[in-house]
Amino acid sequence: MADRETVLKTFEERFGAAPELLARAPGRVNLIGEHTDYNDGFVLPAAINRAIFIAARPRPDRAINLYSSDFEEQATFNYDNLRNDNLPGWTRYIRGALWWLSEQGHTVPGFDAVVGGNIPIASGLSSSAAIEVVTLEMALTLAGVPMEQRDKALAGVEVEHQFIGMPCGVMDQMASAMGVAGHALLIDCRSLETKPIPVPQGISMVIMNTKKARGLVDSEYAQRREQCEQAARILGVKALRDANLELLEGTKDKLDDVLYRRARHIITENRRVQVVSTILSTSGSSMSAQHGLRTTGQAMRDSHASLRDDYEVSCTELDVMADLANAQPGCFGARMTGAGFGGCAVALVEHDKVDDFVSAVAPAYEQKTGLTPELYVCEAAAGSGVEQL
Repeated sequence: MADRETVLKTFEERFGAAPELLARAPGRVNLIGEHTDYNDGFVLPAAINRAIFIAARPRPDRAINLYSSDFEEQATFNYDNLRNDNLPGWTRYIRGALWWLSEQGHTVPGFDAVVGGNIPIASGLSSSAAIEVVTLEMALTLAGVPMEQRDKALAGVEVEHQFIGMPCGVMDQMASAMGVAGHALLIDCRSLETKPIPVPQGISMVIMNTKKARGLVDSEYAQRREQCEQAARILGVKALRDANLELLEGTKDKLDDVLYRRARHIITENRRVQVVSTILSTSGSSMSAQHGLRTTGQAMRDSHASLRDDYEVSCTELDVMADLANAQPGCFGARMTGAGFGGCAVALVEHDKVDDFVSAVAPAYEQKTGLTPELYVCEAAAGSGVEQL
């Protein structure tokens, strides 16, 4: 995996000169609020201090020369063949962002670029959203087109819908484009209003990569979305965000067991996000902060149980990781994060207990699963941007 300096150095080695700009877009971890985004609900992600970088320099023609420092592969194409699926798979999200800009009538010059990052791929930390956002940052700068951060995020969502064919919500791109250092970001996925929520001092976000590949995500994600839409129609609401437990229980006889449990997860998860956001926003003194963290931790554990039992998107590896994390001293709470079926879990851990936490969880997980995990101690970072060099 590549960091900022690696990408800059690789550009000079590949193209024989320094780049003119460096674009950056972070990954994200979702503290709580899973699968609520496409139900017009609430989510609480945080941008993390791991990112995708693109170093670039414009060309006088329309050619695009891309090198991936992660895949160690070069790809050359132009704006007339952005939909050429014979090009390397790692170019797909980049091509999608460039295609969207072209569809909007923006003229982006050709460019030489190196892309790389230190967000683990296919782990639930939204490397794909970061690639979309960082490409938009880079290309808009080259084109001299200003755009609000929220609009960059929504453009990334359009790339997913129209080019990739993934019916995602807005959370990943908004966290990547609009993150605030030291804060999680409460997002109302209907109004798109955002509110920074402070992450308590002395707390680390530990992301635990199970190394279980997320093979079922695309098909199961689309199925869950359809199930939620079906449940909302039966409940007579626009989206499950508008339902509550009283309505759900009163309409239970009209829902089969699966639809009932899917709806119950979304309704209770939305409530958990609101409770956690309120309590973290109002925790001032050290005593109230401790109470807020305990409440937050319990909500995270409840969220994992709901994702496991009602939404059925967890897996053995995620359950083992969450259970091990929750059993450690200094851990307030842990849960799976991301779409599920593998990938990562996240824990909130006292900063001075982090080393012991990592030393205990990693070998215990490997012993139980036979998989060697990767644990990343992260901070809440700022959203995407461009550095002129």
